[in-house]
This record gives sequence, C-alpha cells and structure tokens, in this order.
Amino acid sequence: MRKTPLSVAMALFLLVWAGGHARAQSNSKISPEVQKYVRVSAPVVALTHVRVVDGTGAAPKENQTIVISGGTIESVGDAGSATVPSGAQILDLNGYTVIPGLVGMHDHLVYPSGRMPIYNEMAYSFPKLYLAGGVTSIRTAGSLEPYTDLELKQEIDGGKIPGPKTDVSGPYLEGVGAFTPQMHELTGADDARRLVNYWADEGVTSFKAYMHITRAELAAAVETAHAHGLKMTGHLCSIGFREAAGLGIDNLEHGLLVDTEFNPNKMPDKCDDSRTFATLAKLDLESAPVQDMIKDLVAHHVAVTSTLAVFETFVNDRPPLDPRVLDVLLLQAQIDYLRVRAQVGKNPRFADGPVLLKKEMDFERMFAKAGGLLMAGEDPTGYGGVVAGFGDQRGLELLVEAGFTPVEAMRIYSYNGAQFLGELERIGTIAHGKAADVVVIHGDPSRNIADVEKIEIVFKDGVGYDSEKLIQAVRGSVGLH
Repeated sequence: MRKTPLSVAMALFLLVWAGGHARAQSNSKISPEVQKYVRVSAPVVALTHVRVVDGTGAAPKENQTIVISGGTIESVGDAGSATVPSGAQILDLNGYTVIPGLVGMHDHLVYPSGRMPIYNEMAYSFPKLYLAGGVTSIRTAGSLEPYTDLELKQEIDGGKIPGPKTDVSGPYLEGVGAFTPQMHELTGADDARRLVNYWADEGVTSFKAYMHITRAELAAAVETAHAHGLKMTGHLCSIGFREAAGLGIDNLEHGLLVDTEFNPNKMPDKCDDSRTFATLAKLDLESAPVQDMIKDLVAHHVAVTSTLAVFETFVNDRPPLDPRVLDVLLLQAQIDYLRVRAQVGKNPRFADGPVLLKKEMDFERMFAKAGGLLMAGEDPTGYGGVVAGFGDQRGLELLVEAGFTPVEAMRIYSYNGAQFLGELERIGTIAHGKAADVVVIHGDPSRNIADVEKIEIVFKDGVGYDSEKLIQAVRGSVGLH
C-alpha cells in the first residue's frame, strides 16, 4: 500500500465545540502541547480510496474520497469521479476504513482509586485516551468534579490540550444513602431545584439523577433542568423505569440490569437491590411487564444508554485481558484491577453474571427493535479495567455480540448519541457540511468489528491526531492522573 508522507503544515482552522455551537479558531491558538500529537493538519486534506461507513446505518461504500477543508467535510464521493482540490494533502487509504467519530454517552473523566469508594479525576490521561480511541464527543453522564470538567472542556475547546468535545454533566443528583462521600445528598425537592439552577448557571449542559433520589426530588430536578433547556438522565434504583418515564426523565443509563421495578422487595423511594439480580436472572423478557415497560419508554421518548463494557467486568474471565489497558494503568491500578478481577468468579453475588449480561444484551436489542433510541458509552467505574477509549471500542464489540450488525453498532455509537444531544446537524455521520470528526482504521470493522481497535488517525474538526502518540503519552498514568 502506498501512502503519501503526512504533512506537518499548520491547519488554517480548527472548529471547536463551545456551548453547543461551532466556532472557527485559528491554528495559531493550538498550543505546542496539542501540536505534538497532530499528524495531519493541512488546510485541505483528501482521504482517497477509502471504505466509508457513514454512521447512518447504510451499507459501507468502497473506494471513496473524503475532502476535508477548514475543519468540515467538503465532499464525500466515489474516488473515480471525486474532485480533489489543488494543493490538498492526499492520503491514499486503500485497505482502510473511515467511520464517524464516536459519541460516547456515558464517558466519565474518573477512574476508581482501588482503595475505597473514591474516584480519581483523570484530567491528564482520559481526554487523550478518548480521542485516541476514536471518541470525538463525550457526555460525562454525572460528574464528581464538575468544576474540573468545565475547565477541561474550556482548555480542550481553546486548543490548550487534546481531547474530545464534551457535554459536561452536573454533579450527581443523589438522595440520602450515597455510597461515596464525593456526592452531595439531597435534602428534598427544593435542594434539587437549587442544585440544578446553580450548576446550569455555571455552564453544565446536562444532569444525572442517581440511585437514592426520591420521586419528588427527581420531578423537581427534571422540571428545573427542562426550564433551562437541558436534559436529565439517570442511573436509578429508588425509582423504577416506568415511574421515571412518567416523571419526565429523558434518558436511562445501563438498561434492564439496574431497573428495580421487577424486584418483589421494592418499596417507594427506597433503593433496595438485594434481590434485583436474582429476580432479573429469572425474568422472562417476553413477559407482559417487561414488554409494557419497553413500550412505555418508547412512548415517552426515553432513550437508553448501553454500558455493556462495564457490565462485562462482572462476568468471570471477561473481558479478554487487553495489554493496551494494562499498559496505560498505574502499577498499583493494575494490581487492584487484576486482584478484584480474579475474585469475581468466586463471589456468589456475581454467579448469574453470564446470564445477566446476555439478558441485558437481549433487552437492548428488544428496545431498539421497538423503536427506542439506544445510545452507548463505556462507564469507566466499577472496580476498574474499563479505560477511556478502549472501553468504547469494547462497547462496540459487545453490541455486535448482542446481535447488532457492525454497521448498526456504529450507528448506535455515533448517529444516535448525536441525535440525543441535538447535534446531529454537526456530528454523528460523515456527510457534506458536517464537522470533520472521522476515524481512520486499518482494516474493515464493518466485517470484523475487532478492527475498530486498529485506529491510526482521529480527525476532530479537520485536525488529524496520531492515536498511538496520544496513547504512549499516558502510559502508566491511569489511576492517578
């Protein structure tokens, strides 16, 4: 395969995401810290002879040319008839595939500390790893350091550090019973309103309700967030999915495995998941209660976020040990992860892990087939092992294991997330006029989804970042930085 040398010429423009609106930015504002990870930065770039998976769910197109100019996609068409502007940097990508930048909808900037229920902010490593993994847009889906996340977003948007476009969620809206001291416990509906108003004014662009929130608190938080034009998602326990839909929630995280409405011990406004897993393991997904729940979510336009990558870690001997993950982990984080991983198979609480993972996969397929909006993210929490970028790639692989085609999985991870964020006119697919957020993969993930791990270049707003350089920059950092 022949490839032209990759230029180090400076780009004329970099489009950044700020407050949901595009704005042009001169490359002179990209810091030297960012420049050292840039592999392609010509004013006009042509990706030629490449396979294109456009993110809409359409079949891949072979032998295409994508022209990128000024940070946007100028054109997409057959290589034989496409016009390449004079002076463009041409990348001959025969044998490569280009997909849209992934839109990770449950992509925190934290990672478990391994010593107590405290999560460390990965301000240095995770922005780089998300971008390296092909994730050009994220929603943090609950923040433990919202001011840090807001400042990181500004630094990324200002060209000071490399990273994805970011929808920053406010602090978790949690009731009494929080498992970590990093979360404020709400004192009632008025407190929920106060918190949402405060953080909306501070600049967060979404909110997340958490496990012990009461119905009154959730109703107040949803109403207040909607008054600001912002959406509410939730990882719930004290409130069942159908109750939450009735209260106006926009999105539910994780899917069936956290829905306590089928638990015979369920009490109003109380989080008791002691029998949830055992109940769900025996639950018939074709039964009327489950099917009615799915219909109710679809009727209320409530999206569901798939987080299969984190669920997989609670199944014995899964996921396959990924040397890339171990390589970026701090040594102590490696030890903590491998120690708990070895204990999972011996813990009776996780005895039904394989059955539950399969049930969650089947639920997600049912929900999508019923017309529900299924999105995806990795959720780098649990006991570790789910790492920014790599976890999103694993999420794609698991969606295919669940029964979606690779092309369907890529739509879930791009188009659907962009649609929920209200950004589909700008991101989520490869089309004329959209931001040039595209991922160059050596291989064909439309046939073999595991090829998504072979990313070489990630374009964000027309600037092509070297995936391997970003990864190498954070070796041994995750867990601390």
